[in-house]
This record gives sequence, structure tokens and C-alpha cells, in this order.
Amino acid sequence: MRYIKVYFLILILSIWQLSCQHSAQETHLENDTDFSFAFMTDIHLQPEAKAVEGFLKAIDTVNKLNPDFVITGGDLIMDALGQNWDRANLLYGIYNKASAEFHMPVYNTMGNHEIFGIYEKSGVEKDNPEYGEQMFENRIGKRYYSFDHKGWHFMILDGIEDTGENSYIGYIDQLQMNWIQNDLKAVPDSIPIAISTHIPLITSATQLEYGSLEPNGKATVVNNTTEVLELFENHNLKLVLQGHLHLIEDIYAQGIHFITGGAVCARWWSGPYNGMEEGFMLFHVKGDNFSWEYIDFGWDAVKPE
Repeated sequence: MRYIKVYFLILILSIWQLSCQHSAQETHLENDTDFSFAFMTDIHLQPEAKAVEGFLKAIDTVNKLNPDFVITGGDLIMDALGQNWDRANLLYGIYNKASAEFHMPVYNTMGNHEIFGIYEKSGVEKDNPEYGEQMFENRIGKRYYSFDHKGWHFMILDGIEDTGENSYIGYIDQLQMNWIQNDLKAVPDSIPIAISTHIPLITSATQLEYGSLEPNGKATVVNNTTEVLELFENHNLKLVLQGHLHLIEDIYAQGIHFITGGAVCARWWSGPYNGMEEGFMLFHVKGDNFSWEYIDFGWDAVKPE
């Protein structure tokens, strides 16, 4: 009888151990699908206004939060549109040096301020080897690309087009449209997809500021948004990350969140912009669901003289 009791005790302990191992494996699997990332847009880095100091403080905050990676939303530097080569080169150098302080991977999105020399006041000739988007590709990397992370597919797009007439508009060019189609061929229909584009695909900013009948300007939104979204009709597009407008909005339409992410620099490093402090978004992802919060990294701007 004593041996029978011992046998049952061993059996119970074995079952309990297996149960604990199974629970631990389930928890491990759940954790393997959970992640966080920072979306940092409109940094506008420059040597003036203590912008570098402010950006380094933002980076330090991100490093302490320790997300899996960072996506920048464009306008990394204050301006290359109307600057000569020396100034643009300086700004790109400042950004690359500062962003090297991140402790995790950084995926950069091109903004309109990264385009070099297309304004006449820059004095840059079109035959300059770094004219237009080429400076970004030389200093930062590809202007559009994709990557995968824990069951999500991320696509970084270039939503800016040089008009050739001393200006730019929001536009996804045909090369990217073709690339998007090809890239999606390898993405299963059920995989959640996130896009990053500096100029928004969708925004309510113009209507909120000027009235519900006010049209968006060509430099405010991507002009061919409808055609872009049609490419994702048979896919699980969940999230569009946007910048450019230095405001926060979360528009939910047709199962997609169009989220404009504020600005790291707020009012170009001179204080809050329409009440919005310097900051960035932190996304928490669980499976194919996510939540976000806006992180004020505690910067006190230098008051302009």
C-alpha cells in the first residue's frame, strides 16, 4: 500500500511538472509574438537651437524604454531642399553621428527635407551627383524597402516627388508601385502589414484647421493614395505611420489605422506646437493588435530671441 501511495505521488508530481513546462512554453510563445517599437518623426536636426542635445535626450529615453527597433518618419534634418552642399553635408553628418547612439536597429523613412538642392536658392545644379534623393540614398540608405519582425511585415516608402519646378508634392512613384506589387507577392494574405510614409496617405488636419470643405494641398498628402491602397486590397494592411504635419491623429478607416506621429522637434525645437510637446510614439504589439502612447521625453526648448 505504501508503494502504491509513493507511485501516485510520483505520478502527480510528473503531471504537475509537465503542466508547468507546457504553460511556460505557451508563455514563451506568446512573448515571442509580442514586441514594441518607437516611431520618431520630424526630428529636424540642426546645430542650432540645441537640437542635437534634444535629440540625444530623446534617444536616451528610447534606449531606456528598449523597444525592439525604431522607425523614423522622415524630416530627419532641418533642411536640404534649399541648402548648398556644405550645409546639407553637415546636417546629414550630424544626424548619422547622433543616430548611432541608438541601442537597437533604426529604419529610416525619407522626408521632404532630406531632398537635396531642388530649390533654386540652393544654387545646386541638377547634374550634381547628390542632387535630389541621391544624397539620402548615399548617406542614409534605400528610399523604399521592407523588413519582417515577429509576424509583421513593414514597408518603408518614399512619399515625396520632385516636381522639377522648385517644389515637391506627395506621391508614390511608379517604380515604388511596381515594387510594392512584387514585394506583396511574398507576403501571405493574413500577415499584418505596416507602412511608413512621411507625407500622409490620409489626414484630417486641413479640414480641422480650415473647415470641412477645405481641400488638401498637393504637398500635404500623397496625391495617389487611392491607387496605393488598392495594391493592398487582398492583404492585411493594419497600420500606416505618417509624419510631416507635426500633430497627432489616429484615423481608423476600412480596418486601417492612419496614425500621424507628432514631432520629435515639436515647433522646430522652439517649444510646443499647438500644445503638443516634443515627443515620439511607442507602439505595443500583441499578435496582430497594437496600442500606442505618446512619449514626452522632457525637453525644455530654448526660447527664440
